[in-house]
Amino acid sequence: MPAQTSQPPRGTAQIDDPTGTVLLGTAASCYVLRVDTAAGTVRHIHWGRPVPLADAAALPAWADHDNSFAGRLDGVEEYPVEGGARFGTPALEVRFPDGSSPVEPQIAGIEIAEENHVVISLTDRARPLAWSLHYRVPPGGDVIERWTEIVHTAEAGAQPLLLLRHASAHWPLPQRPNWRLSSVHGGWSSENRLERTPLAFGETTLTSRRGHTGHDANPWLMLDAGQADEEYGEVWATALATSGSWRMTVQRTAAERVGVVTSPGHEGVEIALAPGQRHTSAVSVGVYDPDGFGGASRALHTYVRRHVLPHPDEVRPVLYNSWEATSFAVSEANQWDLARRAAALGVELFVVDDGWFGERLHDRAGLGDWVPNRLRFPHGLRPLADEVHRLGMAFGVWVEPEMVNADSHLYRQHPDWVLHLPDRRATELRHQLVLDFSRQDVRDWAYAWLRDLVHDNDVDFLKWDFNRSFTEAGTRTGGRDARKVYVEHAEGLSRVLDRLRNDIPHLRIEACAGGGGRVDLSILERTDQVWTSDNTDAVDRLAIHHGFSQVYPAAVMSAWVTDSPNPLTGRIVPLRFRFHSAMAGVMGIGGDLTRWTPEDLDEARQMVELYKDIREVVQHGRQYRLLPPGQGPLAAVQYSDANTDRIVVFVWRVSTSFGPSHPPLRLQGLNPESTVEDEDTGTQWSGATLTGFGLPIPDMPRGDLSSTVVRLRRVT
Repeated sequence: MPAQTSQPPRGTAQIDDPTGTVLLGTAASCYVLRVDTAAGTVRHIHWGRPVPLADAAALPAWADHDNSFAGRLDGVEEYPVEGGARFGTPALEVRFPDGSSPVEPQIAGIEIAEENHVVISLTDRARPLAWSLHYRVPPGGDVIERWTEIVHTAEAGAQPLLLLRHASAHWPLPQRPNWRLSSVHGGWSSENRLERTPLAFGETTLTSRRGHTGHDANPWLMLDAGQADEEYGEVWATALATSGSWRMTVQRTAAERVGVVTSPGHEGVEIALAPGQRHTSAVSVGVYDPDGFGGASRALHTYVRRHVLPHPDEVRPVLYNSWEATSFAVSEANQWDLARRAAALGVELFVVDDGWFGERLHDRAGLGDWVPNRLRFPHGLRPLADEVHRLGMAFGVWVEPEMVNADSHLYRQHPDWVLHLPDRRATELRHQLVLDFSRQDVRDWAYAWLRDLVHDNDVDFLKWDFNRSFTEAGTRTGGRDARKVYVEHAEGLSRVLDRLRNDIPHLRIEACAGGGGRVDLSILERTDQVWTSDNTDAVDRLAIHHGFSQVYPAAVMSAWVTDSPNPLTGRIVPLRFRFHSAMAGVMGIGGDLTRWTPEDLDEARQMVELYKDIREVVQHGRQYRLLPPGQGPLAAVQYSDANTDRIVVFVWRVSTSFGPSHPPLRLQGLNPESTVEDEDTGTQWSGATLTGFGLPIPDMPRGDLSSTVVRLRRVT
């Protein structure tokens, strides 16, 4: 292959045959590895700024110049296995039928399957095991996708082998001093609390053992050398596309090698492979960006919009949800009343929440019996759906297909459908049990009633909830890999959602799990937006949205305007602030409109109109986190459309104190030679002024909990 001196082509894969060097190029980075056939290793070379293939082929592999006493391959290999002089976190660990685990890799082949897809095939030197490492660069971005396929290659009749660890990828990072780890933590109604901490030596593991993504962590992390900020400095990020249990382990060795192993399933979630059976991991994505945490976030937002979401170009509608107005006391009469009030505000989608079905008078009964309650809806849901459509709105309903109450007809008919172990008492959480979506019969049942519900009632939108974690979870057949349900339930969920979306193309879905308990790239591939948190407090939401936006774009971040005092926190917040907080994502309304004053309703109509004017910029634009919440008196976020023709800036002041005024907000991403006009005041600035000097803080109501929205338009 001739030497190359230019930068690597974007979105392509190249191989230097003499050295076995593979280079994957993105718009702003490249990823380099080397296949050593003689040694049976695939070693990492570089992940960062672009380098030409000729230079990459000449770069040394880390293990070639390591004189430390540590394992020479630890942190160096692309997919470390358990076996040989390897002492780090393995990506692949098996238990063979004889009870042993060591794997001895050898290279079977390397190919460019497509222009942007590389496959490296390996086998065990003597045992019936093969695996292939997949690398793909989706076009038009800076993300690399990785996944792994593992095959039991024995002849039929041989004993199965057990996958103890079956990671999607290992992401080695370059050597840098002072590594820092960014991730989110939290709990129910306090999700996505961003934390940046020095990376400890040894192993740091983020995980969910709940059977779903979880409230207390999220399957992504970012790493930097301790100096990056929002817009400056190198940042490496990785995320995992799984909706079940998961585990991400960051290893930092004494030799200052750092790598991240990303795995579906937590520890102990083992998978048995019969002869000829293949296991394909979830996709893991990686991003390098030289423009700080904001740059990494925008790269991931672009990836989600271009390659994950089913309908990325659609503008998400303004919805109204009835839960906080009626709770379980839902009826045809009060839903009709709320629908008419919502339509008068300009709402575009009306959603009936929990309580419309079975004997669902409270949370102790009815889940699983998905037929309208005839006392509450004497003629079913169709008359309400027709009225909602007549009012010019789409119609949606709340469902929780993966759950069942013990007090239900479904459970009495099929007690074997729930996750359980025969000799253990079933633990109820929120008075409900989990249906086993790894079972084909359960999936078929769920699909059938969901299809009928949508067709019979002209449903446009489902709010798909999931309100508890797994306990006593095992597969119906038992066996050594009974805990694989922690992964296979989520795979079953994906099959049901895929089937629904394929058969009912007009259907739109919001994912919910007691708030933000199932937010990940896999669920976003099958839904249109996610319920970010059950906490609708407009102040708390600023921090929740900040952490959420590290990976996920505003186009999927559902946020409601609810009542004051807030039902959860009791905080009294002005209506204006509540709307401005919700406008930073997919805005909805969830308050009890029957209690809003005429002044409230008039202001709400104006706010809905304002949001409709700016939502395309918010939902589809580039996001710049100008002032993070909690780090000063103000918080501010900027959104710019693709060509920076329109810019929207939100400013919130949670509390005020005596002292000097806040410095101007230095905007980002503007052409310095452009002229930008405030659409409300007519004031004009140059792009150079707004990025260099900054946007003067606009006037806001005096006192605590004040906010404003600035709309700017490029005029030249």
